[in-house]
Amino acid sequence: MKNVKAVFCLLAVTMLGATVLPSARADEWNKKTVVTFSQAVEVPGKILPAGTYTFVLLDSPADRHIVQIFNADGSQLITTVLAINDYRLKPSGDTVMKFSERPGDAPDALRAWFYPGNNFGQEFVYPKVRAIQLAQTAQISVPAVAVETLDETVIKTAPIVAVTPDQKEVEVTTVIQTAPPVATVATPAPVVAVKETEELPHTASSMPLIALLGGLSISLALGLKLYLKLAS
Repeated sequence: MKNVKAVFCLLAVTMLGATVLPSARADEWNKKTVVTFSQAVEVPGKILPAGTYTFVLLDSPADRHIVQIFNADGSQLITTVLAINDYRLKPSGDTVMKFSERPGDAPDALRAWFYPGNNFGQEFVYPKVRAIQLAQTAQISVPAVAVETLDETVIKTAPIVAVTPDQKEVEVTTVIQTAPPVATVATPAPVVAVKETEELPHTASSMPLIALLGGLSISLALGLKLYLKLAS
């Protein structure tokens, strides 16, 4: 079984002992999505008890992906987390939640959230210490910031890296598809220069010359015949 589990927001999806019962209510502009977890779920800096939650992508002037998680009716903000783009080759018609499996009874960690119909999702950024633990447990690279908690200032300014299972820091773009895939363009066939053979101009037809010679021959024969006749 893979360490990473994708949970589709259908009426009921079983995932190694955890079931997600999501609602299909969502808004395109802020990706608002209501999801119900039947077991506790970990998000960066917080454990969400089993229950219903509203995920919203904040319209931030900081040019960062900031996800706010509210209670079921959206009246109470529970936590704010940092995220980055995570592109996939083929979008799904359903909301998709990706989890990193945890050992024992520990809550599964929420890795990414994909809005229906989008070919990219929100990959969650964890505090560095926690990201290292998740990377080692799940044997995947995890986006991270070198802080323990994510306050408003950190969310807007903290540099984001990725930590690998062997605790190395690498550029996020080397392990996560943060930009749209580049379309493959067929390489045009090379143009080969071909030297054209110079074509000589056509000469005039020889038919008029033949006709002229024939006419002269007839005239000469008639003249010779007339001379012989007169001479006799």
